[in-house]
Amino acid sequence: MDDDHDLVPGCPGEEIVAGRPAWRHTPSGIVFRKVPAGSFRMGLSDTELDALRAIERSGGVEDTLEPFLARAEDAQPVREVWVEPFLIAWHPLTVAQVQHWLPDYEDEYADADTGTARLEDDLEDLLDLLPFRLPSEAQWEYAARAGTTTLTFRGDGKPGEDQLLDDFGDETRTAAGENAFGLAAMGSENELCADTWIPGFAGAPADALPRTGKGPRTTRGGAADVYPWQGCDEWLLLLSAMRYEHAQFTAVRPVAPQPPS
Repeated sequence: MDDDHDLVPGCPGEEIVAGRPAWRHTPSGIVFRKVPAGSFRMGLSDTELDALRAIERSGGVEDTLEPFLARAEDAQPVREVWVEPFLIAWHPLTVAQVQHWLPDYEDEYADADTGTARLEDDLEDLLDLLPFRLPSEAQWEYAARAGTTTLTFRGDGKPGEDQLLDDFGDETRTAAGENAFGLAAMGSENELCADTWIPGFAGAPADALPRTGKGPRTTRGGAADVYPWQGCDEWLLLLSAMRYEHAQFTAVRPVAPQPPS
C-alpha cells in the first residue's frame, strides 16, 4: 500500500493543530481528530421536540414547525448506541483536498480552494479513490453531539447564522467553531454518511455500524448550503439529529481507524 491507502504512513504521528491533538494525512492535508469511545442516545428525543416547540411558541420560527415535526419519526425511536474510537476529519473536505485525488475538480459553490467541496457528478469518482470511508450515521451524530443531548452542541436555543462555517482557510476561525471533540462545522454542510436512507431507526444496530443496501445514502447537516438563510427555518438543518435522503450535491467528511498508540 502507498501513503494514500495506509493512514499510518500518511499520518506520520500526532501533532497539535489549533491547540488540540490531530493526525494529518500528509499527501492530501486532511486533518483528523480522535473521537473517544462511548455510548450515547441517538435520535430526536422528546426533550428535543419540546425544545423545538418552545422555540416555535416564542416566535422564533418564520412559519410553522408542523411539517418538520410530522417527519420527526424519521429520526426515532431514540436508542442507546455504543461507538468505538475513530478518527474523523476536522471539517468537511475542501476543494483543494478533493483536488489531491481529482486534479481537474472545480466547484462553483466554493469561493476559494479552502472552501467546502460540494460534490455532484464527481462524488462517486472521489469515493472510489478516497482511501478513507464515510462515517456511519451513528458515528456522525455521536461526533456532532460531542457528549451533549441538546438540539445542537451549543444547547437548545435556536441556532444562529454565526454557527455556520464553510471555508477553512482561517485556522483560528475554524477552531472557534469546534465542539467538545474538536470538530468544526458539524451541521453546517450536508454531509454524506455510509448508511442507506431508511426512515426511522427501528431495528437499527446498536454498535454504530452503517445500514447498507440499495438506494440513496443518508445525509446529515446542511444549513450552510442554503446560506444566506431566506426565512425558511434552514437552522433546523444544524440539529444534531437532523437526517434526510441524499438527493443532490453533498460534502464529505471522511473517517479513519484509530491510529496505533
